[in-house]
Amino acid sequence: MKNLLLAKLIFLLVFISACETVKKKSNEAVEKENKKLSKFIGQPESELKIVMGNPTEESKNEKGSRILVYKNKKYGILCERQFEINEFDMVIGFNSKGCF
Repeated sequence: MKNLLLAKLIFLLVFISACETVKKKSNEAVEKENKKLSKFIGQPESELKIVMGNPTEESKNEKGSRILVYKNKKYGILCERQFEINEFDMVIGFNSKGCF
């Protein structure tokens, strides 16, 4: 009985540490993505298009800013990056989902 309890405890500890590792890797990927995209803030739209290419979609938000959307798939997971462009054609914000 004690051996079974000890085995369950060891399994639980290994499982928890594995979850922490996945969480850490995920947070590192998000930080890397944000650092990469934040370099576009304050840059002209033309610079964004030189690096990222033409957007998949373009729309306007409720503030009247244009939103350029870039979509692609990596390992079957949809990556969507949105950049907010102001009336002076400058990048003023971004959002990223599913990108790593």
